[in-house]
Amino acid sequence: MILAVHRTPSLTQERYEEVVRRLTGGKSRIDSLDDVPFQGIVFHAAGQARDGFLIVDVFESEEAVARFNAAIRDIAQDVGIEQPPEFFSAHTYVTA
Repeated sequence: MILAVHRTPSLTQERYEEVVRRLTGGKSRIDSLDDVPFQGIVFHAAGQARDGFLIVDVFESEEAVARFNAAIRDIAQDVGIEQPPEFFSAHTYVTA
């Protein structure tokens, strides 16, 4: 499992929602992982933190991260998100 944490000054809720609209064909929120046009994401959360907007994702593999990057890189740059997420190998991943 690979963790992705995206928390940079250029990431705002408005820019996040624009990325989601472009990925999902018009939705401002991801309601289901089926909404995204790539496979391999197992968890997604986004929200306002004390010092900016924050996104946390969990991917099943490096290949899934590559699919994510291919789908989102140009869109993120287009809307003004300048820095990519940071990726980490997950030590522990537990679900209900």
